[in-house]
This record gives sequence, structure tokens and C-alpha cells, in this order.
Amino acid sequence: MTDEDGALVDRARGGDRDALDALLRRHYDRLYALCRRMTGNDADALDATQDALIAIVRGLPRFHAGARFSTWAYRVTTNACLDELRRRRRRPEPGLPDAGGGGAMVSVASAADGVDARVDIDRALTSISPEFRAPVVLRDLCGLDYAEIADVLDVPVGTVKSRIARGRGALAELLGNPAPSPDRPTPAP
Repeated sequence: MTDEDGALVDRARGGDRDALDALLRRHYDRLYALCRRMTGNDADALDATQDALIAIVRGLPRFHAGARFSTWAYRVTTNACLDELRRRRRRPEPGLPDAGGGGAMVSVASAADGVDARVDIDRALTSISPEFRAPVVLRDLCGLDYAEIADVLDVPVGTVKSRIARGRGALAELLGNPAPSPDRPTPAP
């Protein structure tokens, strides 16, 4: 845990609302980004982020001071995302069916190519199972190492590596890219 996070956690546990606010604001953008990539849309991401922040506030008294606050917050947030995805399956999908078939976006200008790629990646992420999506997002978006992801997901490091490889392979297939070589190592964070 960073010294600044540690001081904020200690003060927040002592009832300092300003410290709690500062702690949550400090991590909000990363937690929202995790939720956005996990859920695939802004509305569900906002709901999951709100649920995660509430769970963090409620769970702060049980947080182990020796652990990194950010890793613990990612774990709470990932669980909130998985809960939101389970709730989503029970809700009807709003909107009209896609008449275009593939749903591919047409780029208006070359500057939009990066945005199109992000939209394609987000769409592909929502197509893979949360079991594989979570470790890929935690590794590639949040920059967590394998041990931290194992801690967040409460699975062995070997399972994390396997799920990342399978998730990346599924993404590559969905995006029309050649499957990555299984012998290719994952870059260090």
C-alpha cells in the first residue's frame, strides 16, 4: 500500500470523511475503467462502480492494512462487475435488433480509427466469458501482475496465466487477428 493510501485508509477508518472522499476519488477513474471494460457499456459500468464504492466503504473496516489498497479495491470492483453481469442476464435487452448484421462501425475519418478500434475491442470483450474477460482486463488495462490478479480473483497464478492466454486468444479470433503463439511470453508490467 502506498504511504498516501495507507494514511488515507487509516484516517478514513477513524471516521475522517474527507480522507474517505480523497481515497475514493484517487482510485475512481481506474475502478470505473475496469467496470467499463468488464460490463461493456456506460450505464452498467456506472452501476457497478457505484456498487463497488459502496462495498469498499462498507468493507474498509475489514481491509487488512498490510495489503495494497488498490489490489483490494480491484477485487471488490471485479466482484461488483460480475454481480452486474449476472443481473444483466436476468434483464431483457433494450433496443431494436441490429438490421446491419455485423454491427461494424464505419470510420468517418482516419482520426476515428483509434476510436473504432477501441469500440471493436470493447465489443469483443463483452463477447467473451467474464471468467476470461476479468483477468485480461486486470492485466492489460489495469496493469496488475499475475500474483495481484490471482489475489483479486482468488485463483492460483497458473489459472490466471491460462485464463489470460485463452481470453487473449478469444479476443484475437473475434477481432480477426491471427491467434497469438502459445510460446509468446506476456510482457512484464
